[in-house]
Amino acid sequence: MPLRPDGHAETKIIAVANQKGGVGKTTTAINLAASLALAGKTVVLVDLDPQCNATTGLGVEPDDQGTSMYEVILRQARLETAIVETSVSGLDLVPSSPDLSSADVELSGRDGPALALRSALAGLGRLDPPPDFVFIDCPPALNMLTVNALAASDSVLVPLQCEYYALEGLSRLILTIRQIRENLNPELRVQGVVLSMHDRRIRLSRQVEKDARENLGTLVYETVIPRNVRLSEAPSFGLPVSRYDAKSTGNIAYQRLAKEFLEGFRMIRAAGSGKQGPGTGPSGG
Repeated sequence: MPLRPDGHAETKIIAVANQKGGVGKTTTAINLAASLALAGKTVVLVDLDPQCNATTGLGVEPDDQGTSMYEVILRQARLETAIVETSVSGLDLVPSSPDLSSADVELSGRDGPALALRSALAGLGRLDPPPDFVFIDCPPALNMLTVNALAASDSVLVPLQCEYYALEGLSRLILTIRQIRENLNPELRVQGVVLSMHDRRIRLSRQVEKDARENLGTLVYETVIPRNVRLSEAPSFGLPVSRYDAKSTGNIAYQRLAKEFLEGFRMIRAAGSGKQGPGTGPSGG
């Protein structure tokens, strides 16, 4: 992992993606990003979903922002002009806009439509200092916005809900990742799979976890995210769960996930190769 002149690792860009909605994707993007910021890392969360859930979940109203990811990805504004601070020190946000729903069509008529976000994220190099991590909250679809996110990212973090057919839905995303690697981004890999909405009391949750670990091995994080009322309530107050209820089981789980996430990066640096830690293999599935 290359180092910046200040001795810190270069910015790592992680897409949080799953084409299925309601799997805890935005919840994971917000709360893992917030947990890393609380651990002393600098993080930017890019909301690439026209539903704007990550934006409102961090207390930002899309209509109040003059510049959003819509203008950034269409190259009408520079990334750094769209960044806003959140209530969590060390965590900034690039807000979404409902206008992003038309970006697929608008990008299709331009040169290099799948690389627009990669070009926009070059603005990270103009930040002083650049952030440690950038998380991209993708739409719940394998559309042009998600393709842009995968083409611009170093890795993909996949939230997987503990429900029936969960692994079958994952197979299509893995196929898309392989296609992106072959055609647009050969360095893309799967960072890891996060089991979400887990309830140990329910047999199905336990069975999905067992199947996921048997099929995906070390790609699956040891930390699982439980079903938790506080996690569900926090977005309505515009807060990550760490600020809404730090003692909740949901927050404790995301704090553990952040530690495991960082340990994976430390193992990569120590080994000097991509063969240790969850999701660090070159093929990623």
